[in-house]
Amino acid sequence: MLKYPLSIAYMHFWHTILSVIFPEKCLGCGQAGIVFCPECLATCPEALRESAKWIFPVYDYRHPLVKKSLLLFKYKNKRLLAPIFADIVCQKIEEELSELWVMENFREPLLIPIPLSKKRLRERGYNQAQLLCDEILKISRERGNAGFQTANKVLVKPEDTEHQARITERRKRLRNLRGTFAVTGGEPIKGRNIILIDDILTTGATLSEARRVLKDAGARKVIAFTVAH
Repeated sequence: MLKYPLSIAYMHFWHTILSVIFPEKCLGCGQAGIVFCPECLATCPEALRESAKWIFPVYDYRHPLVKKSLLLFKYKNKRLLAPIFADIVCQKIEEELSELWVMENFREPLLIPIPLSKKRLRERGYNQAQLLCDEILKISRERGNAGFQTANKVLVKPEDTEHQARITERRKRLRNLRGTFAVTGGEPIKGRNIILIDDILTTGATLSEARRVLKDAGARKVIAFTVAH
C-alpha cells in the first residue's frame, strides 16, 4: 500500500531520477553539486524585524534568495535544503540556550515541529518542520550534544484550516487557528521546556497558538526557532 497518494509517489520517483540526470545546482550562483553553497548562504541577511521575545528567527524572509529557497523547501519537495537550514537553526539554538540554561534553567528541551493536518500532509507528502526537527537532532548528536530530545506526534493538528499565507491580519490568523492544535498523551511535556521548530515566521499566530496549547497541557517554558521572518 502506498504511503502517499500516487501523485506524490511519482513526484518522489522523478525527483530521484532527475537528480541523477541533472545534478543539483546552487540556488544562488548555479555552482554544481550543491543546492545552496556557503558563499551564497553567507549573503543572506539576518532577521531584524521585530518578533516576540520568545521567537528566534535566523534569516530575513524578504531577501529574494531566502524566499525562493524556502518556497522550494516548503512546497516543491526540495528536501536537500533541510540539513542546510537545520545546521543554521541548530547554531542559533545553541547560541541562545547558552544564556537560557544559566538564566532560566532551560535544560533538556524537547524539540517539537509545528504539525500539519492529515489532509495537508497527504497533499504535500512531508512536513518541512518535521524534516528540520529531525536534522537538528541529528546534527546536535553528531556534535556531542545529548541534551536535545524530541516528542513527535505530541502536538497535532486535527483540523485543516485556511492557509495562513492567505490571511494578512494577525487577529484573523489567530481566529483561524483557534482550536486547531491539540496535545495527545500530554505526560511527556508536563513540566518540560519546549522548543518549537518551524520554517517561516510571519505574524507569529501559528507559533502563539501552539505555545498556548502546550502551556495549557503543562509545559514549563516554550520558545521557538524558525529559518526566517
